[in-house]
Amino acid sequence: MYLSGLGTAVPPLRISQTECWDAFQRSPELAKLDSRSQILLRRVLLGQNGIATRHIAVAELDEAFVLTPDALHGRFAQHAPRLATEAAQRALVAARLTSADIDAVLISTCTGYLCPGLTSYVSENLGLRPDVLALDLVGQGCGAALPNGRTAEALLTAGRARHVLCICVEICSAAFFLDNDPGVLISACLFGDGAAAAVWSAAPAEHARRVEWITASSAHSPADRDELRFEHHGGLLRNVLTRAVPALAARHAAQVLDDVLRVAAIEQAEITGWILHAGGREVLSALQSQMKLQATDLRWSAGILNDYGNLSSPFVYFVLQQALSETAPGGWWWLSSFGAGFSCHGALLKVD
Repeated sequence: MYLSGLGTAVPPLRISQTECWDAFQRSPELAKLDSRSQILLRRVLLGQNGIATRHIAVAELDEAFVLTPDALHGRFAQHAPRLATEAAQRALVAARLTSADIDAVLISTCTGYLCPGLTSYVSENLGLRPDVLALDLVGQGCGAALPNGRTAEALLTAGRARHVLCICVEICSAAFFLDNDPGVLISACLFGDGAAAAVWSAAPAEHARRVEWITASSAHSPADRDELRFEHHGGLLRNVLTRAVPALAARHAAQVLDDVLRVAAIEQAEITGWILHAGGREVLSALQSQMKLQATDLRWSAGILNDYGNLSSPFVYFVLQQALSETAPGGWWWLSSFGAGFSCHGALLKVD
């Protein structure tokens, strides 16, 4: 299958990490944390953690600290359909296609729940055909873009569709949670809100740079499930993030890469473009070490992390868009994401 168009969207409010710390200090939530947790928050937000700014789906930053179940669900219900629609509209424009051309729409999210799902609202907003195949994919965390894409690949390869619209949208601020657990606190300092959409097609687009999805693979490690996951606590989503995650991500990402390269009969040295999810600075560092990469190989991932934070599932599409916008050298590109499960995914792209 071939990439016809990409689109991304973020909320208007852009905040610096310093502004986030200032808002924490104004919030009554800070007083509920012990002194050790407050010190940790300050150190992460004001230190060199690889993130300068994030986008948050609130009108004013202080609203982000309203942490009732109704407020958080309302934030997701209001902003997830809107951001997903904006990203999809941009992808359609980039693909030079109309809503009538789309045969299937696949939407991934893990930061909220709607029934009917996001595909109902986005299909309405875009004016997709009544017979469009609409699939809502949930519970795959930060790694969701790749399973979403593999579903599109199956539909296109089987001849069930000509153009598939793949969307990832996360309102991470709708899963905001605070307590004295270090992993929970670090999560509050990492994540931003955003959406990304890709149109994958059965034939290459004549107007765009040729990006072909060659093959893909995944690895799942249920034994490591509790290292990275959401749990429900007091009616809220609570992110579990342990110290083991960077090493886990790096080990599984390297294994998936090795598996695909072996099947494709390609050497790692032939990879010219690295499109990697960045869970955070420590994850990027672990990936670089495990896969023996150069800092320049991670420049697009590090750049998106700096400007947007960890966007969860849309992140790799932001990275891919950045690499394409810079007219990065063609050849073999490696697209990889990982997240809850513990799961890791990778796809080999051929870029001309």
